[in-house]
Amino acid sequence: MANRPDAFDEAGFTPASAEADDHAGHRKRVRDRFLKVGGDALEDYELLELALQLIIPRKDTKALAKTLLREFGSFSGVFNASQARLSQIKGLGDTTIAHLKVIQAVAARFGRDRIDSQQPILSSWSQLIEYCNSQMAYQSIEQFRILFLDKKNRLIADEVQQTGTVDHTPVYPREVIRRTLELSATALILVHNHPSGDPAPSSADVRMTREIADVAKPLGITLHDHIIIGKSSHTSLRALKLI
Repeated sequence: MANRPDAFDEAGFTPASAEADDHAGHRKRVRDRFLKVGGDALEDYELLELALQLIIPRKDTKALAKTLLREFGSFSGVFNASQARLSQIKGLGDTTIAHLKVIQAVAARFGRDRIDSQQPILSSWSQLIEYCNSQMAYQSIEQFRILFLDKKNRLIADEVQQTGTVDHTPVYPREVIRRTLELSATALILVHNHPSGDPAPSSADVRMTREIADVAKPLGITLHDHIIIGKSSHTSLRALKLI
């Protein structure tokens, strides 16, 4: 009997050509749905599946997307995972991991551009928090970041000042102020993450923040806030009236 495209082989499996057609059809359906309803309407695994399709063009990426989400807990967690951890996932090679990191870098640049504009950064607070979350929430070590602002509270520079351990980052107030003066900044927003996931400030966080504020004030430098980023929430020391 002549082979038919929809015939089953002796083992009960569809031929490779039929599988390829099925994968192609599924990919097209997901793409069409994305174009029709947009990314916000898709489940995390669907959007991740689409991203993986750009990197792995000839394989089914739905199962891999779901595996990654289970392993790393969230969409952001996948892209913020270290190369070492990603390399432990079956189906991810060096090229795929590199492309995932490129996508992460593109998203980070897009997020920074949204706050790096001529608008005062304090007028786009939600975008600032979203950006800081994308950059820091899933880091495995503490990172201390400073946003340097001009007299109109526009962003001059966004710099990682220090990195530390899983629960400590050394911060030196005079180094913070020295860099502020170098950039001719007149205001600051401090940001750091808690890899534990709990954004509650420690006594050391509060003490360090007040030391920086005390050194900055006589020089005409305003400390607007110190934001602590956790995995699913954040804390503002200004909102807590700790500065």
